[in-house]
Amino acid sequence: MRTKIAAALLAVFGSFVPVTGQAQSLFPASVGQADKSLGAVEVRAFERVAALVGNEGAGSISVGAQPLGSWKGKVSARKDTGVPMDRAALDRLPRAVGNGEWRCLTEAIYFEARGEPVPGQVAVAEVILNRVDSQRYPDTICKVVNQGTGRLHACQFSYTCDGIPEQVTEKRAWDRAGKIARAMIDGAPRSLTADATHYHADYVDPYWAKVYPRTAQVGTHIFYKQLPGA
Repeated sequence: MRTKIAAALLAVFGSFVPVTGQAQSLFPASVGQADKSLGAVEVRAFERVAALVGNEGAGSISVGAQPLGSWKGKVSARKDTGVPMDRAALDRLPRAVGNGEWRCLTEAIYFEARGEPVPGQVAVAEVILNRVDSQRYPDTICKVVNQGTGRLHACQFSYTCDGIPEQVTEKRAWDRAGKIARAMIDGAPRSLTADATHYHADYVDPYWAKVYPRTAQVGTHIFYKQLPGA
């Protein structure tokens, strides 16, 4: 009986393979805006699967974004081979979509590191997700990215308090950042920064760089891991 039930469920749900679709708007809303309908972007994308597939069949579309739902910081258990580490390979992937948490990570990658090679952008994403997993920091991506914003010398990521409006002007760089954010949230390995929680550009020298152990340098950013009690 259990075998028959399992087979029936597989037949029903096996056909609903999430695929990447084009988001309703290329440039998403501000990171501070709440996502009032969880997974709405993904749902719209899934509803357009038939139009995307056309006559070529479902196998022609690469498996991509999955709804984040009420994701609270823990990455998906789905195994992932990682992010392609060159721009050409990344550009060939389908456009990524996601909810508010995905948008916050995408914006952070874009504004903090879009000029970096792909590994440099992945490294910044690692720091943000490492903070989400740490008890010292907020437990969602958006709260980590916006921590301290609006208070003098308190912001954690410079783009949130540099006085420059967050306007996306480089479409291709935005798309790359979104694909990196999607892969990292979905469980891509964090293998570049050795659990780093901090980073700075190589042309500045913050006080904490003398306190925390250095873990890596990726592109122009140097990475550190905060010690207990520090």
